[in-house]
Amino acid sequence: MSEAARVRDGQGVSAVPASRFAGLSRAQLAVVVPELLLIGQLIDRSGMAWCISAFGREVMAEIAIEEWAASSPIYTRRMQHALGYAPEVAGHGDVPTIFKGLQLDIGAPPQFMDFRYRVDDPWTGEFHLDHCGALMDVEPMGEEYVRSMCHDIEDPTFDATAVATNPRAQVRPIHRPPRAPADRHPHCAWTVRIRDDHPPVSGIPLLAVNEASRAASLELAPIEPGGPGLDDYAGPLLSDLDFTAFSHAALVRIADEVCLQMALLDRAFGLAVGKRATDVDQLLAIRRKQLTGIAGVASARLARALLAPASVAGAMSVLAVHPLFNPAAYVTASFDAASVTVTPGPAHEDDAWISLCGPDWTDALRAAVGGVDLHLDVAVSPVPAAAGTGAGWRADVVRRDEPVREADEVAVVRFSTGTDFAFETRRSLPIFVV
Repeated sequence: MSEAARVRDGQGVSAVPASRFAGLSRAQLAVVVPELLLIGQLIDRSGMAWCISAFGREVMAEIAIEEWAASSPIYTRRMQHALGYAPEVAGHGDVPTIFKGLQLDIGAPPQFMDFRYRVDDPWTGEFHLDHCGALMDVEPMGEEYVRSMCHDIEDPTFDATAVATNPRAQVRPIHRPPRAPADRHPHCAWTVRIRDDHPPVSGIPLLAVNEASRAASLELAPIEPGGPGLDDYAGPLLSDLDFTAFSHAALVRIADEVCLQMALLDRAFGLAVGKRATDVDQLLAIRRKQLTGIAGVASARLARALLAPASVAGAMSVLAVHPLFNPAAYVTASFDAASVTVTPGPAHEDDAWISLCGPDWTDALRAAVGGVDLHLDVAVSPVPAAAGTGAGWRADVVRRDEPVREADEVAVVRFSTGTDFAFETRRSLPIFVV
C-alpha cells in the first residue's frame, strides 16, 4: 500500500495517510481486532480507579455515564457507515443494526462481554450476557459498586448507544445484578424494543462537544474491494463475529475505527472529569494515570497476540499498532527500527493521549515499552519544528541491564480479569427471526 491512500471526498481527491495496520497480515489482523476491542473496554479499569480515589463512587458513576453517552453515538454511526450496515434512513435503524453495533463496540468486546442475541422481528429483540467480564471485576468490590455499574450507568448508556441507530429504541432489563442467587446465570438479560410511541432519546450536552472533535469527523481510507473475505457487514446478523471472514481491507478499517473509539471515549472522559476537577492539574494527573495504566496493559496484550519478541524490534512492532499512536490519520508519527518521532496533528488538536506525552512526561511511553519487556525503556528528546510541522519529540527505545519496576498505574489495571482473558475460536452462525 502506498504512503497515502487516495480518497474521493465528493469535492475532489484528498490524501489520507495509509493505516499502520495495513502492514499486518490478514491473519494477524483477525487476532488484533478483538484485542483492540478488549483494550478499549479496559480503559475504564484504568481511569475509573483514579476517579473513585479523587471523587468517590457516586461521582465516578456520573463520569462513566457522561463518558460513554458522549462518545458511543459518534463511533457507532462511524462503524455503521464504514462497514455498510447504516440505516437507509438516518435514525430509523432496526434491532439487528443495534446488535451489529454492539459486536463492534469497545463497550462490549467479544467473549469478555459475551452477548447472546435473539431477534423476534426487526423492531423487537433480546440479549443476555453468558459472561460479563465487567461484572467479574466489580463484584468483589461489593453490591454498591455492582448497582452503580449495572443500574446507574447501564440504564442511560444502553439507550445512548441505541440512539445512534434509532432514538425510539429502549433497552430495558429482564434481570440484572446484583445476582440472586449469587451464581445466577446468565449474568443479565435485556429487551430491546423500537416503537413509534416511545419518546425519542436525545444526546447529552457533552455529546455535541465531542461531535466537534477532529476524531468524530476524521476521514479514513475506504475499504477497497478485491481481496478475499468480506468487505462489509451488510449481511445477516451473526451470533459471533468471525474476524477471519473479513477481508484485509475491512480489518484494517475496523482496527482504525476501534482506535478512534478509544480516542473519542478518552476525550469524553476528559470532558467529564474536567467538569468536576478542582483545577487543571488534577485533571491532568487523572488523565495521565489513566493513560499510563492502559498503555502498559495494551502493549502486553498486543505483544502476546503478535508473538512479538522481548526486544527493541518487538517493542517497535507493538508501538506501531498501539492505540496511543493510531490511527495514522489522527496521530502524526513516523517509525524507524528503534524510535518513533511525533509531530503535532489532529490528535493534538483534540488534546488526545499522544498530546500528554513528550520529553516532560514519559511515564506512558515507558509503560508501553515495558509491556513488551520490563528491560525496555525510552529516551525522549525534543525535535525542532520543520517546514510544515510544529515542534515534536522523538522516543528512542533502549534496553537496560536491569528491569524497571512496573508502574503502579499498570498494576491497578491488572486487577481486571480482562488483562489475562483468552479468546476462543467460535463458529459464526446467522441469527434469524424467531
